[in-house]
Amino acid sequence: MSVPMKYYLAPMEGITGYLYRNALKEFFTFPDKCFTPFIAPNQNRCLSGREKKDVAPEHNQGMYTVPQILTNRAEDFIRTCRELKELGYREVNLNLGCPSGTVAAKKRGAGFLAEPRELDAFLEQIFEKAQLPISIKTRLGIEEPEEFYPILEIYNKYPLRELIIHPRVQKDFYKNKPHMEVFREALMKSPHEICYNGDLFTHKDLEEFKSAYPEVKKVMIGRGFLVNPGFLDVIEGREVTAGQLFAFHERLLSDYERELSGDTQVLFKMKELWFYMIRLFADSDRETKKIRKAQKLWEYREIVERLFREKELVIPERLYF
Repeated sequence: MSVPMKYYLAPMEGITGYLYRNALKEFFTFPDKCFTPFIAPNQNRCLSGREKKDVAPEHNQGMYTVPQILTNRAEDFIRTCRELKELGYREVNLNLGCPSGTVAAKKRGAGFLAEPRELDAFLEQIFEKAQLPISIKTRLGIEEPEEFYPILEIYNKYPLRELIIHPRVQKDFYKNKPHMEVFREALMKSPHEICYNGDLFTHKDLEEFKSAYPEVKKVMIGRGFLVNPGFLDVIEGREVTAGQLFAFHERLLSDYERELSGDTQVLFKMKELWFYMIRLFADSDRETKKIRKAQKLWEYREIVERLFREKELVIPERLYF
């Protein structure tokens, strides 16, 4: 019997918070797991006010949510795990993949991969003392994909819940092609369950990946969901309609208006989303510019309503970023 593919929602800072996740869940097929944008604990506190809202149990009903933690201090990671366990969480994820220059400069996220000895010591402590199962989301290294081989040997020493690999290095950010030859070797050399992350934007991308790597049964999707919230509906052969997308948009907009203060903050959030979702509409360059320039919510609403009314919805077979 073949094992069905599992789909994960990638953590996208500033976008895939609990408001987005709940809107997605209401209108579209929801992924098997969703990962929160990273929690960044420090010596003074485990969770900020914003992070507490994002992981609050009442904001994550009916979804398997995995909090992601960004730190290089074992004691901060362990304290945060304790607090998350008290909230009812069953798993946490360690972020070793964030390519941001400011994050990497502090030896966190992908930047921690530059310090294999420190990373090994950190993992030894958290796997000994943390009270929750731990998965890791990782890049390959800092500059060269071959850096991953000794890093993988470190991962192989510990009982990871799963290993999520984005096969780019930190310096790639989201450019260049993923280093699939290193990913394939990792499949052979790792004892852990492997989840793939990177450049699966459309149904066609996913089908090609499945054909090339039939042994991989878990994939994490980020930008593909942001372009098309109905990503899994398309995979499962269901139509995604403009009406669904508009209802999703209206729910999200309404929730942001309730939670945020003033037009500027709400528009900032919606413009981030439209950077991706506009790709579903044919011949929409003019509307893209108008959304980007909108300063008032009433103005923005008029542009979006006209977009949905006048432009054809097209589910693309290929996407390029």
